[in-house]
Amino acid sequence: MRPLEGCLVIDFSTLLPGPLATLLLAEAGAEVIKIERPGGEDLRSWEPRWGTDSVHFAMLNRGKKTIEIDLKDAKARDALQSLLARADVLVEQFRPGVMARLGLDYDAVARINPRIIYCSITGYGQHGPKSGVAAHDLNYIAETGLLSLSMGRASHPVIPPALIADIAGGSYPAVMNILLALRERDHTGRGRHLDVSMTDNLFTFMYWAIGQGLVSGEWPGNGAALLTGASPRYRLYATKDGRMLAVGALEQKFWDTFCAVVNLDPGLRDDAVDPKATASRITEIVASETADAWARRIEGRDCCCSIVSTVEQAMNDPHFVARGVFRDLIRGENGQTLPALPVPVDHAFRGSRG
Repeated sequence: MRPLEGCLVIDFSTLLPGPLATLLLAEAGAEVIKIERPGGEDLRSWEPRWGTDSVHFAMLNRGKKTIEIDLKDAKARDALQSLLARADVLVEQFRPGVMARLGLDYDAVARINPRIIYCSITGYGQHGPKSGVAAHDLNYIAETGLLSLSMGRASHPVIPPALIADIAGGSYPAVMNILLALRERDHTGRGRHLDVSMTDNLFTFMYWAIGQGLVSGEWPGNGAALLTGASPRYRLYATKDGRMLAVGALEQKFWDTFCAVVNLDPGLRDDAVDPKATASRITEIVASETADAWARRIEGRDCCCSIVSTVEQAMNDPHFVARGVFRDLIRGENGQTLPALPVPVDHAFRGSRG
Protein backbone atom coordinates (compact mmCIF):
# COMPACT_ATOMS: atom_id res chain seq x y z
CA MET A 1 0.00 0.00 0.00
CA ARG A 2 1.31 3.42 -0.93
CA PRO A 3 1.53 6.01 1.90
CA LEU A 4 -1.23 8.34 0.67
CA GLU A 5 -3.69 5.80 -0.70
CA GLY A 6 -7.20 6.79 0.36
CA CYS A 7 -6.22 10.47 0.56
CA LEU A 8 -8.33 12.74 -1.67
CA VAL A 9 -6.73 15.97 -2.90
CA ILE A 10 -8.68 18.73 -4.64
CA ASP A 11 -6.35 20.86 -6.73
CA PHE A 12 -7.46 24.34 -7.78
CA SER A 13 -3.95 25.40 -8.82
CA THR A 14 -2.44 26.09 -12.24
CA LEU A 15 0.96 26.37 -13.91
CA LEU A 16 3.82 25.10 -11.69
CA PRO A 17 3.89 25.44 -7.86
CA GLY A 18 0.58 23.81 -6.96
CA PRO A 19 0.48 21.24 -9.77
CA LEU A 20 3.99 20.02 -8.90
CA ALA A 21 3.01 19.77 -5.23
CA THR A 22 -0.06 17.69 -6.04
CA LEU A 23 1.98 15.58 -8.47
CA LEU A 24 4.23 14.60 -5.57
CA LEU A 25 1.16 13.68 -3.50
CA ALA A 26 -0.24 11.68 -6.43
CA GLU A 27 3.06 9.81 -6.81
CA ALA A 28 2.75 8.78 -3.16
CA GLY A 29 -0.72 7.34 -3.81
CA ALA A 30 -3.16 10.22 -3.30
CA GLU A 31 -6.17 10.61 -5.57
CA VAL A 32 -5.87 14.09 -7.09
CA ILE A 33 -8.82 15.78 -8.75
CA LYS A 34 -7.80 18.88 -10.66
CA ILE A 35 -10.39 21.65 -10.99
CA GLU A 36 -10.00 23.58 -14.24
CA ARG A 37 -11.92 26.40 -15.84
CA PRO A 38 -14.00 25.51 -18.92
CA GLY A 39 -11.56 24.87 -21.75
CA GLY A 40 -8.75 23.95 -19.39
CA GLU A 41 -5.98 25.90 -17.68
CA ASP A 42 -3.52 28.08 -19.60
CA LEU A 43 -0.61 25.63 -19.31
CA ARG A 44 -2.41 23.22 -21.64
CA SER A 45 -1.82 25.61 -24.57
CA TRP A 46 1.91 26.18 -24.03
CA GLU A 47 4.47 24.98 -26.55
CA PRO A 48 5.74 22.47 -27.38
CA ARG A 49 2.59 20.41 -27.75
CA TRP A 50 2.48 16.70 -27.02
CA GLY A 51 -0.76 15.62 -28.56
CA THR A 52 -3.47 18.20 -27.94
CA ASP A 53 -1.90 19.57 -24.73
CA SER A 54 1.44 21.06 -23.80
CA VAL A 55 4.18 18.65 -22.76
CA HIS A 56 4.60 20.83 -19.65
CA PHE A 57 1.00 20.12 -18.65
CA ALA A 58 1.46 16.41 -19.32
CA MET A 59 4.57 16.19 -17.15
CA LEU A 60 3.11 18.07 -14.18
CA ASN A 61 -0.36 16.55 -14.17
CA ARG A 62 0.14 12.86 -14.87
CA GLY A 63 -2.02 10.54 -12.82
CA LYS A 64 -4.63 13.20 -11.96
CA LYS A 65 -8.31 13.39 -12.76
CA THR A 66 -9.80 16.60 -14.16
CA ILE A 67 -13.14 18.33 -13.70
CA GLU A 68 -13.96 21.53 -15.60
CA ILE A 69 -16.01 23.98 -13.53
CA ASP A 70 -16.80 27.67 -13.97
CA LEU A 71 -16.04 28.84 -10.44
CA LYS A 72 -17.81 32.15 -11.10
CA ASP A 73 -21.08 30.24 -11.51
CA ALA A 74 -22.73 29.67 -8.12
CA LYS A 75 -24.64 26.61 -9.31
CA ALA A 76 -21.46 25.08 -10.70
CA ARG A 77 -19.69 25.72 -7.40
CA ASP A 78 -22.51 23.98 -5.56
CA ALA A 79 -21.58 20.82 -7.42
CA LEU A 80 -18.28 20.85 -5.53
CA GLN A 81 -19.90 20.57 -2.11
CA SER A 82 -19.97 16.79 -1.93
CA LEU A 83 -16.38 16.60 -3.17
CA LEU A 84 -15.16 19.11 -0.59
CA ALA A 85 -17.03 17.29 2.15
CA ARG A 86 -14.94 14.17 1.71
CA ALA A 87 -11.62 15.73 0.65
CA ASP A 88 -8.53 15.44 2.82
CA VAL A 89 -6.50 18.20 1.16
CA LEU A 90 -7.28 21.29 -0.90
CA VAL A 91 -4.53 23.16 -2.76
CA GLU A 92 -5.06 26.61 -4.27
CA GLN A 93 -2.76 29.38 -5.49
CA PHE A 94 -5.04 32.28 -6.29
CA ARG A 95 -4.18 35.72 -4.97
CA PRO A 96 -5.40 36.30 -1.40
CA GLY A 97 -9.11 37.04 -1.32
CA VAL A 98 -10.07 35.29 -4.56
CA MET A 99 -11.26 32.06 -2.94
CA ALA A 100 -13.24 34.11 -0.39
CA ARG A 101 -15.04 35.94 -3.19
CA LEU A 102 -15.91 32.55 -4.66
CA GLY A 103 -17.21 31.31 -1.30
CA LEU A 104 -14.43 28.74 -1.17
CA ASP A 105 -12.09 30.22 1.43
CA TYR A 106 -10.82 28.12 4.34
CA ASP A 107 -13.54 29.16 6.79
CA ALA A 108 -16.29 28.31 4.30
CA VAL A 109 -14.78 24.96 3.35
CA ALA A 110 -13.96 24.07 6.98
CA ARG A 111 -17.64 24.49 7.86
CA ILE A 112 -18.37 21.73 5.36
CA ASN A 113 -15.33 19.65 6.29
CA PRO A 114 -13.45 20.57 9.51
CA ARG A 115 -10.85 17.86 8.78
CA ILE A 116 -9.62 19.42 5.55
CA ILE A 117 -6.00 20.51 5.12
CA TYR A 118 -6.33 23.70 3.10
CA CYS A 119 -3.06 24.81 1.50
CA SER A 120 -2.74 28.27 -0.07
CA ILE A 121 0.38 28.90 -2.16
CA THR A 122 1.14 32.52 -3.02
CA GLY A 123 4.13 34.66 -3.81
CA TYR A 124 3.99 36.88 -0.74
CA GLY A 125 1.65 35.09 1.66
CA GLN A 126 -1.92 35.72 2.79
CA HIS A 127 -1.18 39.04 4.51
CA GLY A 128 1.36 41.85 4.37
CA PRO A 129 1.83 44.93 2.14
CA LYS A 130 2.80 42.87 -0.91
CA SER A 131 0.24 40.09 -0.53
CA GLY A 132 -1.80 41.24 -3.54
CA VAL A 133 1.10 42.16 -5.83
CA ALA A 134 1.45 40.36 -9.17
CA ALA A 135 4.87 38.76 -9.66
CA HIS A 136 6.74 35.73 -10.96
CA ASP A 137 9.78 33.69 -9.96
CA LEU A 138 12.33 36.30 -11.10
CA ASN A 139 10.58 38.96 -9.01
CA TYR A 140 10.55 36.75 -5.92
CA ILE A 141 14.26 35.93 -6.05
CA ALA A 142 15.00 39.59 -6.81
CA GLU A 143 13.03 41.01 -3.89
CA THR A 144 14.37 38.56 -1.30
CA GLY A 145 18.00 39.35 -2.16
CA LEU A 146 18.75 35.88 -3.50
CA LEU A 147 19.38 37.12 -7.02
CA SER A 148 21.76 39.83 -5.80
CA LEU A 149 24.25 37.18 -4.70
CA SER A 150 24.93 35.91 -8.22
CA MET A 151 23.41 37.75 -11.18
CA GLY A 152 26.28 38.20 -13.61
CA ARG A 153 27.63 41.54 -14.73
CA ALA A 154 25.70 44.64 -15.79
CA SER A 155 26.88 43.98 -19.35
CA HIS A 156 25.74 40.36 -19.18
CA PRO A 157 23.06 39.72 -16.51
CA VAL A 158 22.42 36.06 -15.71
CA ILE A 159 18.97 34.65 -14.95
CA PRO A 160 19.05 31.39 -12.94
CA PRO A 161 17.81 28.42 -15.00
CA ALA A 162 15.77 26.91 -12.16
CA LEU A 163 12.42 28.28 -11.00
CA ILE A 164 13.68 28.47 -7.44
CA ALA A 165 10.76 30.28 -5.84
CA ASP A 166 8.06 28.21 -7.56
CA ILE A 167 9.58 24.83 -6.72
CA ALA A 168 11.87 25.26 -3.71
CA GLY A 169 9.81 28.06 -2.16
CA GLY A 170 6.37 26.82 -3.17
CA SER A 171 5.92 23.19 -4.22
CA TYR A 172 8.28 21.52 -1.76
CA PRO A 173 7.23 23.51 1.35
CA ALA A 174 3.59 22.91 0.41
CA VAL A 175 4.08 19.15 0.35
CA MET A 176 6.11 19.17 3.56
CA ASN A 177 3.49 21.17 5.45
CA ILE A 178 0.58 19.17 4.02
CA LEU A 179 2.19 15.98 5.30
CA LEU A 180 2.85 17.58 8.70
CA ALA A 181 -0.77 18.75 8.86
CA LEU A 182 -2.06 15.29 7.98
CA ARG A 183 0.09 13.86 10.76
CA GLU A 184 -1.25 16.50 13.17
CA ARG A 185 -4.80 15.65 12.13
CA ASP A 186 -4.16 12.04 13.13
CA HIS A 187 -3.83 13.35 16.70
CA THR A 188 -6.37 16.20 16.75
CA GLY A 189 -8.98 15.14 14.21
CA ARG A 190 -8.99 18.65 12.76
CA GLY A 191 -7.52 20.25 9.66
CA ARG A 192 -5.93 23.64 9.28
CA HIS A 193 -5.12 26.44 6.83
CA LEU A 194 -1.53 26.46 5.54
CA ASP A 195 -0.13 29.79 4.31
CA VAL A 196 2.78 28.94 1.99
CA SER A 197 4.64 32.09 0.92
CA MET A 198 7.20 31.47 -1.78
CA THR A 199 9.21 34.55 -0.85
CA ASP A 200 9.29 33.70 2.87
CA ASN A 201 10.72 30.30 2.03
CA LEU A 202 13.58 31.66 -0.08
CA PHE A 203 15.48 33.09 2.88
CA THR A 204 16.39 29.56 3.97
CA PHE A 205 18.62 29.27 0.91
CA MET A 206 20.65 32.29 2.01
CA TYR A 207 21.55 30.98 5.47
CA TRP A 208 25.25 31.62 4.82
CA ALA A 209 24.74 35.17 3.51
CA ILE A 210 22.38 36.10 6.36
CA GLY A 211 24.73 34.65 8.95
CA GLN A 212 27.74 36.45 7.51
CA GLY A 213 25.96 39.77 7.30
CA LEU A 214 24.42 39.65 10.77
CA VAL A 215 27.63 38.66 12.53
CA SER A 216 30.31 40.55 10.57
CA GLY A 217 28.30 43.44 9.21
CA GLU A 218 29.75 42.65 5.78
CA TRP A 219 26.91 41.59 3.54
CA PRO A 220 27.98 39.52 0.50
CA GLY A 221 27.58 41.16 -2.89
CA ASN A 222 27.23 39.93 -6.44
CA GLY A 223 29.65 37.05 -7.04
CA ALA A 224 31.68 38.10 -4.03
CA ALA A 225 31.38 35.08 -1.75
CA LEU A 226 32.96 31.65 -1.46
CA LEU A 227 30.06 29.88 -3.19
CA THR A 228 29.28 32.53 -5.79
CA GLY A 229 32.59 32.80 -7.62
CA ALA A 230 34.99 34.77 -5.40
CA SER A 231 37.15 31.73 -4.71
CA PRO A 232 39.32 30.05 -7.36
CA ARG A 233 38.28 26.78 -5.75
CA TYR A 234 34.59 27.11 -6.58
CA ARG A 235 33.88 28.48 -10.03
CA LEU A 236 33.52 27.80 -13.73
CA TYR A 237 36.47 27.83 -16.13
CA ALA A 238 36.06 27.90 -19.91
CA THR A 239 37.79 25.19 -21.94
CA LYS A 240 39.45 25.65 -25.33
CA ASP A 241 36.32 24.52 -27.17
CA GLY A 242 33.94 26.81 -25.31
CA ARG A 243 32.64 24.31 -22.79
CA MET A 244 33.00 24.67 -19.04
CA LEU A 245 34.93 22.94 -16.28
CA ALA A 246 33.01 23.16 -12.99
CA VAL A 247 35.45 23.21 -10.06
CA GLY A 248 34.22 22.66 -6.50
CA ALA A 249 37.53 21.85 -4.82
CA LEU A 250 36.79 23.57 -1.53
CA GLU A 251 38.54 21.21 0.89
CA GLN A 252 42.34 21.33 0.92
CA LYS A 253 42.79 17.70 -0.15
CA PHE A 254 40.62 18.25 -3.21
CA TRP A 255 42.31 21.56 -3.97
CA ASP A 256 45.76 19.96 -3.79
CA THR A 257 44.70 17.26 -6.24
CA PHE A 258 43.14 19.80 -8.58
CA CYS A 259 46.29 21.94 -8.56
CA ALA A 260 48.28 18.83 -9.51
CA VAL A 261 45.86 17.95 -12.31
CA VAL A 262 46.16 21.40 -13.91
CA ASN A 263 49.86 21.67 -13.00
CA LEU A 264 49.34 25.02 -11.33
CA ASP A 265 52.47 27.00 -10.54
CA PRO A 266 53.57 26.20 -6.93
CA GLY A 267 53.64 29.88 -6.03
CA LEU A 268 49.93 30.23 -6.82
CA ARG A 269 48.61 27.17 -5.01
CA ASP A 270 48.04 29.05 -1.75
CA ASP A 271 44.99 30.87 -3.01
CA ALA A 272 44.69 32.94 0.16
CA VAL A 273 47.69 35.02 -0.93
CA ASP A 274 46.28 36.40 -4.19
CA PRO A 275 43.05 34.64 -5.21
CA LYS A 276 42.64 36.77 -8.34
CA ALA A 277 46.09 35.82 -9.61
CA THR A 278 45.43 32.14 -8.87
CA ALA A 279 42.08 32.23 -10.67
CA SER A 280 43.56 34.10 -13.60
CA ARG A 281 46.29 31.50 -14.11
CA ILE A 282 43.83 28.60 -13.83
CA THR A 283 41.65 30.34 -16.41
CA GLU A 284 44.60 30.40 -18.82
CA ILE A 285 45.50 26.76 -18.17
CA VAL A 286 41.96 25.41 -18.57
CA ALA A 287 41.48 27.45 -21.76
CA SER A 288 44.48 25.70 -23.31
CA GLU A 289 42.76 22.29 -23.52
CA THR A 290 39.42 20.96 -24.77
CA ALA A 291 36.67 19.67 -22.50
CA ASP A 292 37.37 16.09 -23.60
CA ALA A 293 41.03 16.48 -22.70
CA TRP A 294 40.13 17.76 -19.23
CA ALA A 295 37.58 14.96 -18.82
CA ARG A 296 40.35 12.43 -19.36
CA ARG A 297 42.66 14.23 -16.92
CA ILE A 298 40.14 14.44 -14.08
CA GLU A 299 38.77 10.92 -14.51
CA GLY A 300 39.53 8.91 -11.38
CA ARG A 301 41.04 11.92 -9.61
CA ASP A 302 39.46 13.05 -6.34
CA CYS A 303 39.26 16.77 -7.08
CA CYS A 304 35.54 17.64 -7.26
CA CYS A 305 35.68 18.66 -10.92
CA SER A 306 33.15 18.07 -13.69
CA ILE A 307 32.59 19.00 -17.30
CA VAL A 308 29.30 20.90 -17.55
CA SER A 309 26.76 18.69 -19.32
CA THR A 310 23.83 19.71 -21.44
CA VAL A 311 20.41 18.49 -20.29
CA GLU A 312 20.38 15.92 -23.10
CA GLN A 313 23.82 14.65 -22.12
CA ALA A 314 22.81 14.39 -18.47
CA MET A 315 19.69 12.39 -19.30
CA ASN A 316 21.87 9.89 -21.14
CA ASP A 317 24.64 9.80 -18.54
CA PRO A 318 25.33 6.13 -17.64
CA HIS A 319 25.06 6.98 -13.94
CA PHE A 320 21.51 8.36 -14.18
CA VAL A 321 20.56 5.58 -16.58
CA ALA A 322 21.83 3.00 -14.07
CA ARG A 323 19.84 4.63 -11.28
CA GLY A 324 16.66 4.63 -13.37
CA VAL A 325 16.05 8.35 -12.95
CA PHE A 326 14.05 8.48 -16.19
CA ARG A 327 12.75 4.92 -16.20
CA ASP A 328 9.10 5.85 -15.54
CA LEU A 329 6.99 6.77 -18.55
CA ILE A 330 3.94 8.86 -19.25
CA ARG A 331 1.58 7.81 -22.02
CA GLY A 332 -0.13 10.23 -24.35
CA GLU A 333 -3.58 10.13 -25.84
CA ASN A 334 -2.37 8.19 -28.89
CA GLY A 335 -0.25 5.73 -26.92
CA GLN A 336 2.99 7.65 -27.38
CA THR A 337 5.39 7.69 -24.42
CA LEU A 338 7.85 10.11 -22.82
CA PRO A 339 10.10 9.77 -19.77
CA ALA A 340 8.18 11.03 -16.75
CA LEU A 341 9.46 14.04 -14.85
CA PRO A 342 11.63 12.73 -11.98
CA VAL A 343 10.27 13.71 -8.58
CA PRO A 344 11.81 13.41 -5.09
CA VAL A 345 9.49 10.67 -3.91
CA ASP A 346 11.25 7.41 -3.09
CA HIS A 347 10.36 4.64 -5.55
CA ALA A 348 9.32 2.47 -2.60
CA PHE A 349 6.37 4.85 -2.12
CA ARG A 350 5.38 4.99 -5.77
CA GLY A 351 3.39 2.73 -8.04
CA SER A 352 4.90 1.14 -11.11
CA ARG A 353 4.61 3.16 -14.29
CA GLY A 354 5.33 2.44 -17.90
